[in-house]
Amino acid sequence: MPEPSYFLAVMVIGLGITFALRAVPFAILGPLRDSRFVGVMAVWMPVGILAILTVSTLRTSIDAEPGRIVPAVAATAVTIAAHLLGGRRTLVSVGLGTLTFVALVNLI
Repeated sequence: MPEPSYFLAVMVIGLGITFALRAVPFAILGPLRDSRFVGVMAVWMPVGILAILTVSTLRTSIDAEPGRIVPAVAATAVTIAAHLLGGRRTLVSVGLGTLTFVALVNLI
């Protein structure tokens, strides 16, 4: 059985690596807060991620059952409208779009 000092060394090393991995991004981001690039990415990344998720979801959903195209398009429209009209709250828009899709799939 390994020595207790071995376990202690492993725990200390793991703690150091975990702390560094969590602290370094904040240390790097500090000087970049005023960067124009970071500001642009903060605006466009959520939209890009939503677009990728939408295309992926629509593709797999429509491939699985072609009759789901109408609910999928309606849910996409609700998500876009909720995002633009609801103050760009991602969780609200995705939630409303998901609820719309699930409701329409179960009703149609």
